[in-house]
Amino acid sequence: MVRGHGGAHLRSRLSGDGRGSTTVVRVSAIGAGAALTAAIPLTFPANGGASELDAVVSEDTVSPGLAQALVTPSNAPVVVALLLAACAWFALRRQWWQAVTMLAVPEIALAVNTWLLKPLWDRRLDDHLAYPSGHTVHLVAVATTFAFLVTDYRIRVLVAALTVLALIAITPAMAELGYHHPTDVLGGAAAAAAMAIGLCWLSEALRDRSSA
Repeated sequence: MVRGHGGAHLRSRLSGDGRGSTTVVRVSAIGAGAALTAAIPLTFPANGGASELDAVVSEDTVSPGLAQALVTPSNAPVVVALLLAACAWFALRRQWWQAVTMLAVPEIALAVNTWLLKPLWDRRLDDHLAYPSGHTVHLVAVATTFAFLVTDYRIRVLVAALTVLALIAITPAMAELGYHHPTDVLGGAAAAAAMAIGLCWLSEALRDRSSA
């Protein structure tokens, strides 16, 4: 009996340690994303134009024709298709909380970016608010939400790798096409990751509370 209670106590402690480390990782990720999003505008020139980093990344790295192809992952129809596919992934497994969270979180993140973050920093490029990039926020929010909700570590790594590759492709392409400065994309990725992790965590807490 003593041995059994000892084993149960050990498992309880290990579970608690796991939750604690997960909390640290999540808080660190949210804090880093929020800090980077807020820090990037400090590099903007007074007129809100291209920063020194923008100028370096934007130096004729891709042709206009190639740029049109490279921005494809951030195009709205592609991102929406990815979002619906991710929702279907969970729905087919009858993971209803995950499916609803998958659908809601990227759209909430996009709305917050559109109505709060863009007006807050008021960086204009031609006739639109550019920082943080809305296309980037939507794409990264979809990827981050899916990675948060899946339990398979290998899938998480794959999603992270594909997202990084997509960002490497779309950043110079958006600059070449005049859609965004590179720092708009970087800020969009940071903001999206922070918002998606925070919103998924909130959804998880609400689910656990309702089932308690």
